[in-house]
Amino acid sequence: MKFAIDAHAIGQKLTGNEVYVRNLLTCFAQEDRESEFLTYISTRDAIPAIPARFRTQTVSTNPFVRLGAEIPFSLLRERPDLLHVQYTSPLVCPVPIVVSVHDVSFLEFPSYFSKARASQLRLTVKRTVERAARILTPSAFSRRAVAKAYDLDPDRISVVYNGVSPEFRPMPQETAAGWLMRHKDVSWPFVLTVGDLQPRKNHLGLIKAFENVIATHPELPHRLLFAGKDTWFSPTVRAAAKASRVADRIVFLGFVTDDELEHYYSACDVFVFPSFYEGFGIPILEAMACGRAVACSNTSAMPEVADSAALLFDPANTEEMGRALQDLLIDPQLRARMGRLGLQRSTLFHWNRAAQETLAAYYSVASESRARGMAAKSVAVPRS
Repeated sequence: MKFAIDAHAIGQKLTGNEVYVRNLLTCFAQEDRESEFLTYISTRDAIPAIPARFRTQTVSTNPFVRLGAEIPFSLLRERPDLLHVQYTSPLVCPVPIVVSVHDVSFLEFPSYFSKARASQLRLTVKRTVERAARILTPSAFSRRAVAKAYDLDPDRISVVYNGVSPEFRPMPQETAAGWLMRHKDVSWPFVLTVGDLQPRKNHLGLIKAFENVIATHPELPHRLLFAGKDTWFSPTVRAAAKASRVADRIVFLGFVTDDELEHYYSACDVFVFPSFYEGFGIPILEAMACGRAVACSNTSAMPEVADSAALLFDPANTEEMGRALQDLLIDPQLRARMGRLGLQRSTLFHWNRAAQETLAAYYSVASESRARGMAAKSVAVPRS
């Protein structure tokens, strides 16, 4: 078999999309030593993340060029058994499509996106899922949402849970805090959240909740650290932080690498994830895998991921969010217990298993396509 994968997200700091395809490729190399893999990348910085035996082809960062010309022409030349994309396929695709749709927040909550981005996703994702031979989602929640949004037969949609990368593992808190002090000039103790500065991540609500916690317990020495790259919404978040009564305790780290993130997770007292909407929520598992206590939203896929190993709260209720955060900060025994539960929970999610199930989808789609091709040839009427 020969599989083509759009891996342009690698090296582009596209957070969840990049984590997803990078980990799948790594595990594909371990799980399937027979098939040929062709990966489309947009920067040479991506090459170290691509398994050595996988072929790479550089394509444009411009989606109109990449999806409108470069990948379609490559597919015509290469004729792989399928193409795997996230959300959006090429305008012309001569091979079967497997598409990963992590969520449909752009349909349910378009205000979380710029108008141009929301409009683009509405058009391109609809076209892609209608043409796709198989649709993959990372949670049962997303499976239901995708099926409802596009009026699809749920049997066309497979749930393949994300995993947690092996570099996220328990580390002594003192060791992690010392590393951050030496290398990043970041002092301890702190509360951590991870996510690009965009409306969906609910940073404004978290700032208010943290402010309330410190007002109630001024003896707490904690700061609030935001790890995530800037977006069009960043000025609003930064303005809210500057206007807060705890402005001197709020720190914006910007984009952080996985190596750095491991230390931030391990050093934090509490990891909080106040997002309004997630198709999965990889940072929840990453923090749990580092043994940290987690508080997160009780909406969308997050309860499915966290189960009973996190304190859940209504992300629209800053008082409830603050109580969850406060309980973990003032009660070290509760904090330790939730850390243990989270660590146990994280062991249930593996990228190797995700790779195995994704490969099973590949083989199923490729086999069905080949069978249809042979059937078409068998009934073809030769010209006289």
